[in-house]
Amino acid sequence: MNHTRYQHIYTPGRFWQKLGPRTRSLGRGVLEKALYLYYAVQSDRTPKWAKRVIYGALGYFIFPLDAIPDLAPLVGYTDDLSIMTAALATVAFYITPEVKAQAHQKLDSWFGTPSAQAYTDA
Repeated sequence: MNHTRYQHIYTPGRFWQKLGPRTRSLGRGVLEKALYLYYAVQSDRTPKWAKRVIYGALGYFIFPLDAIPDLAPLVGYTDDLSIMTAALATVAFYITPEVKAQAHQKLDSWFGTPSAQAYTDA
């Protein structure tokens, strides 16, 4: 799937709007990947080509009419998760420890502090 066509949809405001009412229902795994991408795209160390990949993945994530409707129980975010996973694999070098720390700090504020194992798996 060519998710780069969703680049123009991404804005930070739309990203936070998507998360707002659904934060807990999205699940920690989906949120973690979305936040890794969000914080990586904010970094000056992430090159333009990588930012385009991230914009596409996050644009797909916030697009209301994707392949599997997000309102579908249990499977609604599987397509979003697979797009974000592919983007993360592509830009993995730019998912720095600082980016991960920012994402985990935000996740902890939403879900409470996880076990130490969650940080070693990231």
